[in-house]
Amino acid sequence: MTVALDTNVLAYAEGVNDTGKKAVALTLLHALPPESTLIPVQSLGELFSVLVRKAGRSKARAQRAVLTWGDAFPLIETSREVVLMAMNLAADRQLGVWDSVILAAAADAHCRLLLSEDLQDGFTWSGVTVTNPFSEPRHPLLNAMLRV
Repeated sequence: MTVALDTNVLAYAEGVNDTGKKAVALTLLHALPPESTLIPVQSLGELFSVLVRKAGRSKARAQRAVLTWGDAFPLIETSREVVLMAMNLAADRQLGVWDSVILAAAADAHCRLLLSEDLQDGFTWSGVTVTNPFSEPRHPLLNAMLRV
């Protein structure tokens, strides 16, 4: 089983916005199997923006953080097909296009879960279930991946 990471999970791990969630995010990221945990390229682009705009980091420092995450986990590329799926998803479900790109990339990579605080917890599309990793109780599939 594979899981994809939304930007907010990485941002919290970087200490942006909520220091309480930083520890949860880091614990989660260390417990997930690296070979089964994927990052959509869109998430890395958004993370760069968040680190510069919200966290006030220099572009060079934000770039180093993004490259480190890209080295830590396999990436999901944003292909033409992913963009087309995302536009359909955004139009059909009234979602933002960039959130739709991340969800479509996860579906294209055959992920079972997308860890995100931004999308509706429990929303399932094309075999991918969105789950908020910061809420309790955790989704049973996430617990299974974490061996909890």
